[in-house]
Amino acid sequence: MRVLFAGTPEVAVPSLQALVDSEHEVVGVLTRPDAPVGRRRRLTPSPVRARADELGLPVLTPTTLRDDTVIQTLRDLAIDVAAVVAYGALVPPAALAVPQHGWINLHFSLLPAWRGAAPAQRAVLAGQTRTGMSVFQLEQGLDTGPLLATEEVDIGELETAGQLLERMSQDGAGLLRRTVDALGEGQLVATPQSSDGITHAAKLTSAEARIDFSRPAEQVSAHIRGMSPHPGAWTMLNGDRFKILGLEHARATANLDPGQLAAIDGQVLVGTGTTPLALGTVAPAGKRAMAAADWARGTDLSATPRFEPPTSAQHSTDTGSAS
Repeated sequence: MRVLFAGTPEVAVPSLQALVDSEHEVVGVLTRPDAPVGRRRRLTPSPVRARADELGLPVLTPTTLRDDTVIQTLRDLAIDVAAVVAYGALVPPAALAVPQHGWINLHFSLLPAWRGAAPAQRAVLAGQTRTGMSVFQLEQGLDTGPLLATEEVDIGELETAGQLLERMSQDGAGLLRRTVDALGEGQLVATPQSSDGITHAAKLTSAEARIDFSRPAEQVSAHIRGMSPHPGAWTMLNGDRFKILGLEHARATANLDPGQLAAIDGQVLVGTGTTPLALGTVAPAGKRAMAAADWARGTDLSATPRFEPPTSAQHSTDTGSAS
């Protein structure tokens, strides 16, 4: 089949490559326009555009799909199906009607759970041990279209959202390719999504990323892992923002108050509302991410014994925005 691929971030690149390597013909790549990146705000192509350019594929970067000229360009490509992975913009009805088999979307949750922008992150934040991937028929509603394929995925005990997404981007590429194969062979039957179990996965914010160490260890762990790598779970230490980006298995334990720090057995432990957690990767203010043990070797923990708790107002805001 003639395939249009639509995607923007790094997690979409494996799916593009899988379709290029298939028997199908990728006739074009639709991605978001180049965006300013870094402190210098230098215009930078999306990861999908960068890979498409390397592959010599035609690339479309419209600011909107509501332009008649863009719709005609899509028609001229004679597309059989459009395959979408985190494109990042709404597809209007005129564009949805162009491909013979419509637009199919790889989404990183088991729909109808976690419809929206951050499904893998929200699953980790919720403390789930299992999530999955769905390929569904795109329609006007937000991730509401009928299902074409699903696949369950376990979430590791200490796995961050970033690590989970990386793994699912690889596995999802195969699921999307198999779905396109089956669609071309006329073997798929779309199944409407259930009306039960609907949850929404709003984009993560820095405000809700602040850590409340008074919560049970399981909840603090889920919060840290779900916010990693972006925006990064954070707390305050000596008046500066301090990010915690990963955890590791604790080799020892201690009686620590919430937010209290201790270096024990070559690890940095922090107290929670229940048992301590062992910090894995941290990013002190103004510094790159590093192993917590390396940070501790250059820090006098007796002089900086604990992270600052959020105020009651911040706690209320963080709890509400995470729902």
